[in-house]
Amino acid sequence: MAAKGSRRLVQAALALALVPLGLGCEARTPVAGSGPQQVRINQLGFAPGSQKLALVEGAGAVGFRVVDEGGHKPVLEGVLSAPAHWEPAGLDAAVADLSALSAPGRYRLQVEGLPPSDPFVVDAGAYEGVATGALKAFYFHRAGVPLEPAHAGRWARKAGHPDDKVLVHASAASPQRPAGSHISAPRGWYDAGDYGKYVVNSGITMWTLLAAWEHHPGFFRGRDLGIPESGDAVPDILDEALWNLQWMLAMQDPADGGVYHKLTTLQFSGMVMPHRDTAPRYVVAKSTAAALDFAAVMAMASRVYAPYEAQFPGLAQRMASAARLAWDWAQANPGIEYRQPEDVGTGAYGDSKLDDEWAWAAAELFLLTGDRAYWDVFAARAVTPQVPNWADVGALGWISLSRHPARLPDDAARVRVRDGLAQAARSLQQRQADSAWKGSMQAGDFVWGSNAVALNQALLMLQGYHLEGDRALLDAAQSQLDWVLGRNPLGVSFVTGYGLRTPMHVHHRPSQADGIVEPVPGWLSGGPNPGQQDATDCAPVRYPSRVPALSWMDHDCSYASNEVAINWNAPLVYVAAAVQALTPAE
Repeated sequence: MAAKGSRRLVQAALALALVPLGLGCEARTPVAGSGPQQVRINQLGFAPGSQKLALVEGAGAVGFRVVDEGGHKPVLEGVLSAPAHWEPAGLDAAVADLSALSAPGRYRLQVEGLPPSDPFVVDAGAYEGVATGALKAFYFHRAGVPLEPAHAGRWARKAGHPDDKVLVHASAASPQRPAGSHISAPRGWYDAGDYGKYVVNSGITMWTLLAAWEHHPGFFRGRDLGIPESGDAVPDILDEALWNLQWMLAMQDPADGGVYHKLTTLQFSGMVMPHRDTAPRYVVAKSTAAALDFAAVMAMASRVYAPYEAQFPGLAQRMASAARLAWDWAQANPGIEYRQPEDVGTGAYGDSKLDDEWAWAAAELFLLTGDRAYWDVFAARAVTPQVPNWADVGALGWISLSRHPARLPDDAARVRVRDGLAQAARSLQQRQADSAWKGSMQAGDFVWGSNAVALNQALLMLQGYHLEGDRALLDAAQSQLDWVLGRNPLGVSFVTGYGLRTPMHVHHRPSQADGIVEPVPGWLSGGPNPGQQDATDCAPVRYPSRVPALSWMDHDCSYASNEVAINWNAPLVYVAAAVQALTPAE
């Protein structure tokens, strides 16, 4: 296990952490409930034109002032909102609105009777570092290749899991590929704190990263991640995404178009580095969910990579063909749920509700082909869009369609897509406006991966902003980003290496086994989870609270609150980049 205690702030590879913003400082292991009353603020700061809110716990204070940290000169004074109770944390809180502060600099917020806030900056590039670092984190999860010091810095490591001789599990056997035969399925990203690779969870992850590029190319074009492909004629976000897409393509059975659900060992490995995990690896089962997620991703990827035919000859066409084959297999096998074989104990990602996968895949194939039959499936299967997660991907199809209104079959279709998304975004924005904590998270949202819930709520509100241009929707999305970066009652920036108090002991095998005190940078901790499904495994270590918004601990045993996962990092990339790109300059 990693050592505990105060350590130097993690510096992301190639200086992608906080030093450019002037926030290099001592990182501290977070402690939940570090005081009876605190000032909570985004630890990375704000763009000059952003809404800037801080939360002041308790009910006694009235006024506030902002001072220049160097000279302690007051630069802004104001009155707090009336305190209100926020049930998910069991706290009263008042809002300090600092939005009038637009001059670049480094500041602190002061409230009489309370310790000053953490230092924060106002800077035009406030979220560039965390957006880039969260994307670079995917490089650190590459399977099958060594991470060289030139690209990985202190987190360089040996190659693990070449996956060029993967066994076919009995659950995945076919006449062409009997049980015990071998296939090659190299590359891909490790899914989470473990070393498995999962098609279903890759589905929403790939959509989110490809959508980040498609919706905000100006942010990513020319942005150097410091990966081996940097400097070629392809944006680094697409180079990195291709590492996982190539693995996904190998997960399709060419004989029938079906898609294996996952590639893992039979049981989770110990807390070892990738090259130390040498147990046999298997492709396990085919499932309708995997086939539909695969079809959706490949249809979208074909659209996104088509302009790069010169760099990747035939790739877009191969992806389009693979998408159609997977769709055809799903039509012939419409209800095959993944069921965990008795001898397999790795993540299941089982899903028995498939209307959302059908709607998403149909939407992406319609955009790819223009075939009205796909639209008809979307129209029949789609329901009101909800905040997306790996098990409910319906909103992804709505969003993709909304970004290409000219391709929709008629005005009625355009109205349906626009209104459905706008209403979903408005509902979340109203929750944010009504919340005492000025966020859209409610008690029921604090589940496994709650920080990704917060960011996917932001992602949905950003679609409303795209459609309606109402600044309130952008500000509400900003509030969700503020939450994960420190404006929460734990006072934690949940992204490793980005903030003053960040997770130091995430449940993540490389971070625990590499002998480096600081965890791999750029990863989003799962976040508060009152379900505490790991409580028995963590004993005698105990959660500090069962209150929903406080039920988190920075301990490497805590897979239910402090693990990392690709589908959680992807919306961090999207939201941080979108807020950076969309926030007005002043």
